[in-house]
Amino acid sequence: MSKKEYELIELSNGIRVIHKEVPQTKIAHVGIMLDIGSRDETPDEQGLAHFLEHMAFKGTAKRNSYHIINRLESLGGELNAYTTKEKICFYATLLDTHLDKAVDLLVDITFNSTFPEKQIEKERSVILEEMSMYRDTPEDAIQDEFDEQLFPNHSLGKNILGTEETVNSFHQGDFRSFLDRNLNTEKIILSSVGNYSAKKVEKLASKYLSEIPHKNHTPARNWFSGYQPSRKEIRKPITQAHFAMGMPSLSIKDENRIPFFFLVNLLGGPSMSSRLNLSLREKHGLVYGVDASYAPYLETGQFAVYFATDPKNLKKSQRIILKEIEALKKKPLGTMQLHKAKNQIKGQMALSEENRNAVMLMMAKSQLDLNKVPDINSVFDKIDKITAADIQDLAIRYLPTEEMSALTYLPE
Repeated sequence: MSKKEYELIELSNGIRVIHKEVPQTKIAHVGIMLDIGSRDETPDEQGLAHFLEHMAFKGTAKRNSYHIINRLESLGGELNAYTTKEKICFYATLLDTHLDKAVDLLVDITFNSTFPEKQIEKERSVILEEMSMYRDTPEDAIQDEFDEQLFPNHSLGKNILGTEETVNSFHQGDFRSFLDRNLNTEKIILSSVGNYSAKKVEKLASKYLSEIPHKNHTPARNWFSGYQPSRKEIRKPITQAHFAMGMPSLSIKDENRIPFFFLVNLLGGPSMSSRLNLSLREKHGLVYGVDASYAPYLETGQFAVYFATDPKNLKKSQRIILKEIEALKKKPLGTMQLHKAKNQIKGQMALSEENRNAVMLMMAKSQLDLNKVPDINSVFDKIDKITAADIQDLAIRYLPTEEMSALTYLPE
């Protein structure tokens, strides 16, 4: 994304405002993203960032939960939020004629939440139910448990939802102290996409954000190191076998991040023509779906492969995955294979650019992580420069199957 495609403004308190103007739409997408996540919790605070995200909707100094929920919904808009290992985000989508109301509300729930004790008790029950729902869904539970296996005794490996013990322990003061300790206005982005000018967004940001006091005392994050591969099997009351394998990988700032993402997409990305899907599903009929994923973090990342299958097909499916990974190491892609893989990933990225809400969130995250928003054409240029030898080298260096961990859920 070039400077002509978005504008960046910094307020006096360090909060940055980024806006992309798009024509021929009446919809505004706007969000506030904080560079705070579950990895910033102490062991006693596990699940606090996610709980805080929930509590932001439960009351501020001037609004109760009913007023927060209905403020935008009564206008046909949507208000939402999410928490990741490294980010908390509140965002809204609505008619651009109501942009002022959206910014006002987002700023209010982000900075002025009162965390009412009565609402904490209610939401505690909701989150405990959410935890039970995830535990009852093996495809979700195995992802969380695999995180813990890859990053043991580290906040990156902890479940974002927390534990029953920690969730039951939180009170009003815990949310305030967590924010006071981690809030850094220089690590906050107001992001916007819509058919209106950056001047309009800057005016609204100044109106609602300028009185937020400047803070820049974010504690240093504990970097992960010392990975050791491990293998685990767990019996559960399920009918399929669920399997995850992988290892820590490249960080968000690694120069090989885009070529490695290309490699993972080729191996087991979302398309039906990925190598793993063609082998496991189309050729052998062993799985309904199989995914290879890559999630980059500040100092490390995570590569993982996941599938579910009939227990009698588990070993064969595992052998096929190992065979496909080894094939990428032993034999370089042909010219036509490489060309098709490049066209595919560029097409996927171009399609994602049509999702303006996703673009708004991507802009905020990129600005926080990289201090810039990559132009899609510059990313395309990097993809075009990837050679078959590059892919082969990346597979050899970053997909050593003998160093990968594995987690298997088996029927009782």
